[in-house]
Order: sequence, then structure tokens, then C-alpha cells
Amino acid sequence: MKHYTLTIQEIRKETKDAITLCFKQPGLQKIKYQAGQYITLIVKINGRKYARPYSFSSAPSVDATLEITVKRMPDGIVSNFINNELKVGDVVEVLEPMGDFTSNRINPINHVYLWGVGSGITPLFSLIKEILHSQSNTVIHLIYGNKNQDSAIFSKQLSHLKKDYPTAFFLTNFYSQVDFIEQSNTIQKGRISTSFIIQLLAQHKNVKESVHYICGPKDLKEIIKSTLMELTVPSSSIFSEEFELVIDPIELEGVEDSKVSVLFQGRHSEIFVPKGKSVLDVALDNDIDMPYSCQTGNCNTCMAKLKDGQLKMLGLTKKRDDLAYDEFLLCCSYPLTKAISIEVI
Repeated sequence: MKHYTLTIQEIRKETKDAITLCFKQPGLQKIKYQAGQYITLIVKINGRKYARPYSFSSAPSVDATLEITVKRMPDGIVSNFINNELKVGDVVEVLEPMGDFTSNRINPINHVYLWGVGSGITPLFSLIKEILHSQSNTVIHLIYGNKNQDSAIFSKQLSHLKKDYPTAFFLTNFYSQVDFIEQSNTIQKGRISTSFIIQLLAQHKNVKESVHYICGPKDLKEIIKSTLMELTVPSSSIFSEEFELVIDPIELEGVEDSKVSVLFQGRHSEIFVPKGKSVLDVALDNDIDMPYSCQTGNCNTCMAKLKDGQLKMLGLTKKRDDLAYDEFLLCCSYPLTKAISIEVI
């Protein structure tokens, strides 16, 4: 996997809790990426190395810089570090772009619907700019949920796009925590609902040919996906981006406290993995500096081979038919036996 070092050229304040980092493209070998993909930042905080994936908010055909937008989270060690500590001129290590939440999954697209909440707008903003620039016959509908107007990331930029592309870009804002707001076709009070989805798509005759991108909390994704399926939108035309691994406690049935032997870069380590924690989490807690990126089971960065014992992967939202019988992604792997042995690839 390729590593790069990027210099922060500009930092833009988007909201009270979110900033956009604009990285200068490397002079000799520019980083190629697709709208909707993510890049993994590697930072050192209090002596420990952290890797976190952040979606591009820039679009390759539109923006000269590589841009990511990071929202401060209450317990977000890395997001708070980025918001508080990084400054223009700092150099940051990153991994190569990854992800398949991209507009070229289906081409051409006549009508595309983008559904997002909060910081879930980040990859959607990248897709909007790229599609408007490169697919002139596509009509884009963005349905965007926030607490209020002040917390809406990219609100000014989205307003400008509405003016620049009045027949190609349509925006509906949902605000869930406002005392009063004058509702209209473009502003709604509350949250994105099943009734709204049905009402919106009823305006378009060829709903089966529409394409949908969803980025937000799990409950939002489930509401939108199930409603779209009821409206006979093919599952192959519905894409969602995963920012976190969500595990139902029922899935932990059979998982054991386990003594795990780890072979990484020729060095053996012994760690204790308690029930409910992934092998990757505990390995990192024990200063085993193994590679990782998405932490949702969607890439292969933290792959390992199981040498002894039993593991199972939990929380995956996409089938991983590309893995061999003894290959596991440690970010979502949980021991089923009291002892296991793995080798990090």
C-alpha cells in the first residue's frame, strides 16, 4: 500500500465544529482518486499512532487541492486533534485513496438522489461537484439533514451550486432542532422520513432507473433502503458509505475471552482479547503498530491469516467473497476459542 506525505496548504472553517483541510498535491507524482473515495490520515498523538479514514470533499475534475472535511466529535481523539492542533504548513502522512462509493458505479445516470445527515455530506459533496462537472445530463437531488442551519456543512457552497445549476441540482434541507422554520419544498422541519421519500420519488416516473447514494447513521440508511426497495428501486442502484462498525450484541454469541498470539513483521506478541473487543483494537492498545485503515471491514489493510483457533467477522455490511478461508480482517474479527494464533499479512 502506498504512503504519501502531504502539506496542508489551507484550512477552511466550515462550521463551529468542522474544518476542511486542503492538501497540496505532490509535485512529482500527483495522487489520483475518484469522487466519493476516502484517504487515510496517520497521526501520532501522545506517542501512539492513529489511522483514520476521511472522505474527500474535493472532486478530482474540479479542485486543485486534495480536501477532506473533519467534524469534531465528543470523544473523537483524532478528529479533535485535527481540529485543535493541525495548522497550515504541517506535513501529514496518508495512505493511498480507497473506497467504492463512487459515481462511476453506474454510468450514465439520469437521476441521482444523495441522502446524507451531518458530516455524511462529505463524500456526497465530492460526488455532486464531479457529476455536475462531468455528466451534464444528470439531475441531482440532495436531501440533507442537520440539527439546524448553523450546523450544516457546505451550506454556502451548496447554495451557490443551486444558483449555478438551477435545472440540474435540487436541494432539500431537513432541520431537526429548530423552534420555528418556514417550511417549503426546499426546507423541512424534522427528520428524513418514509413518507417524504415516497412523496419525493412519486414526482418522477422512472423511479426504477434512479440511483441512490446514502451516507449517515445506520437507522437512516435502513429507512431509506427499505423504502426504496418497496418502491422497486433495484438494490444494485443503492449505495451506502460506512463510517463505523455497528455490532448487534446478539452477534457476540459464541465469542470468547481469548489469548491471542500475533506474528507481525517477524515478531511474536501475546495479547488478551476480552469478549466484545476486536483483535485490532486490543493489538493497537498494546502498541502493536499493525496496518489498518477503514475499520469497517471494507478494505484489506488489516488482513491476517488465522493459524490456529477460530475467529469470526462481525458487523460487515458487504459480502467479502474475496477472502480465503483462513483470511480475516482484524478490525471486525472476534475470537471463538480461548486461544488463537494469527499472522498479520
